Amino acid sequence: YFDNVPQAPADGILKLSVLSKADTNSQKVDLGVGAYRDDRGKPWVLPVVRKAEARLHQDPAGNHEYLGVGGHPALTGGAQTLIFGADSAAVQEGRVYTMQTISGTGANMVGAVFLKQFKQPRDASVFISKPTWGNHRSIFETAGHEVREYRYCDYKTLKLDISGMLEDLRAAPQGQIVVLHACAHNPTGIDPTPEQWEQIADVMKERGHFPFFDCAYQGFATGDVDGDAFAIRLFASRGFEMLVAESFAKNMGLYGERTGCLHAVVSRAELLPRVSSQLNRLSRATISTASAYGAKIAGTVLQDPELYQEWLENMRTMSSRIMEMRKLLRARLEELRTPGDWSHVTSQIGMFSFTGLSTEQVQKLRDQYHLYMTDDGRISVAGLNTANIDHVAMAIDAVVRNARI
Repeated sequence: YFDNVPQAPADGILKLSVLSKADTNSQKVDLGVGAYRDDRGKPWVLPVVRKAEARLHQDPAGNHEYLGVGGHPALTGGAQTLIFGADSAAVQEGRVYTMQTISGTGANMVGAVFLKQFKQPRDASVFISKPTWGNHRSIFETAGHEVREYRYCDYKTLKLDISGMLEDLRAAPQGQIVVLHACAHNPTGIDPTPEQWEQIADVMKERGHFPFFDCAYQGFATGDVDGDAFAIRLFASRGFEMLVAESFAKNMGLYGERTGCLHAVVSRAELLPRVSSQLNRLSRATISTASAYGAKIAGTVLQDPELYQEWLENMRTMSSRIMEMRKLLRARLEELRTPGDWSHVTSQIGMFSFTGLSTEQVQKLRDQYHLYMTDDGRISVAGLNTANIDHVAMAIDAVVRNARI
């Protein structure tokens, strides 16, 4: 029965993780892992998460019963306010439905399957940025969509190719589905400015495109939950119908708890019961009900004013450390007079940075200096710390100089 099943291509990130774990060299630096690390290179459990867990453990009414199909209300209600804002017209008018998902990946998949069944026009394609998170293409193709790309990164300047992006969105057939990163674009760390987001919204409104936002880093990107939600709130205020995938893996450190939400924004409140019923049906068919533990942690934090404020401080701790590592890496490379312009290291934001290193240089860094990053030169800035920053900078300097000789 299984003779005709071909070998699937290896996932680049997972393959890199295997290679890194197998390397026992003391100078090894894993710059591929998409998870926050403290300055000792260790996983960090947010103090506010520990407090929320303690409350759950001490609750005499605590149990492990199934959640409802839509998920944990404390999570979904708090997440809705977090993304759209307490004063959101869409929320106040009853035009937003929020359901719990298996983190952001699950939100993307449920949204992708929903759109495959109900998209208008029926032959609409899904447009993803070039480049994008490696799983986006797989998710939407698995759901049965044709996936196309729009220009995003200018590979010469390592800045946003806004003219190319707008040109591609304007040239796309009417009514396409466009996947947008709300903040801290993965893998580049390149985000549009507020003015550029306005331009993107203008073109998408003009062409009748449907926005599908992926938001994995709200608050984690800059330490400002409102600023990181700017694009989503802009599109909501402009009257777009849309889907928004949200993850609490990064900003609460709930990586393994797989805690996330999918938000649907409709144009009229009377549409919401139908849309929510179909989303619930899809969730029921895939996971039956969402997992409870991470949802209860996140819901506790989102609904308790004191814990919420502490969470904001915890996120500022993470985002400020990453910003400091960006400054240090750029400073070290400039002190070494490494050929090239390294200003993009600090102009990009979030966990990831597109270094501009070639595949050949990445391979040399792996083989000769035990530095692990993806083949496209993306690094996880969270993997840098004060103990390894000099080794990383000197290694990059060496391979870049060798390429210039």
